[in-house]
Amino acid sequence: MPSTPNRETAQKIKNRIERLDWFLYLATANSASSRWCPWEIGYADGVKDIDKIVIVPTRDSVGHSYGNEYLELYRKVYPAKGGGYGVFYPDNRGMLLGNL
Repeated sequence: MPSTPNRETAQKIKNRIERLDWFLYLATANSASSRWCPWEIGYADGVKDIDKIVIVPTRDSVGHSYGNEYLELYRKVYPAKGGGYGVFYPDNRGMLLGNL
C-alpha cells in the first residue's frame, strides 16, 4: 500500500474485499475512530452477502466495548456458552463457528 492513501489504495482494498469469502470487522478503539474502516464495511455491505460479514467485538481493560451503532446490523462472534466461539445474529440466533 502507498504511504499516503489515494485512489490506488481504495482500489486495492475493494479488490481484496471482493476476492475474499468473508469480511471480518475487528471493532476496536482504532477502527471506531478510523476514516477508512467505516468505508470498508460500507463497501463490503454493497458487494457481499450479509451473512458473510461478521463483527468481532472487543473490550478494553476496563470493559468498554467498541463499535458504532450500524455494526448492530451484522452478525458477531462471541464466546459460546459450551466453549469455543459462536456467531450470533442481530435477532440473537446463533451457531458455533465450527458449523459454518
